[in-house]
Amino acid sequence: MYGIVNKAIEELVTANFGADKWEAIKLRSGIDVDFFISSEPYDDAITFKLAQAVSEEMGMTLSAVLVAFGEWWVVKTTKDKYGGLMEAGGDNLKEFLINLPLFHNRVMLIYPKLTPPEFKISDVTENSINLHYFSKREGLQDFVRGLIQGLGIMYDTPVKINLIQTRDEGCSHEIFNVIW
Repeated sequence: MYGIVNKAIEELVTANFGADKWEAIKLRSGIDVDFFISSEPYDDAITFKLAQAVSEEMGMTLSAVLVAFGEWWVVKTTKDKYGGLMEAGGDNLKEFLINLPLFHNRVMLIYPKLTPPEFKISDVTENSINLHYFSKREGLQDFVRGLIQGLGIMYDTPVKINLIQTRDEGCSHEIFNVIW
């Protein structure tokens, strides 16, 4: 993952718990990196070690950490750093989700070494959509749940998210039913 992801974890922790807590998390994770460069790729293992260390240090489940980080990623990181890109996604939650399959094509112009997930949509209704999530990375479905919740916050649209299919049960990908 790119350094911007690890920097965002750092920003989430320091904004909510302080710099001392971030230092404790880095120590616990065993990651010996003084600072992350946003535009540089890092091994995925670093990000997972940081998330696990946040979980242990804060007494939270890893699931809760990933959901919180997903929300932070949308509401804070991408909105602050890539506001124009986010705004181009649509005028409301439904439009953004419909346009999501094309979103990472634009992101790859900024981060050419990105290995993005793939999203597809199905079963679009007036107030719901099925979001299909395909990724080479496993264990990030709670992060995606947080992203969807963050989009709901960004568009001031309360969402209900049901996981209706998962790789944890032998399926090829996750499907989230998103209701607003």
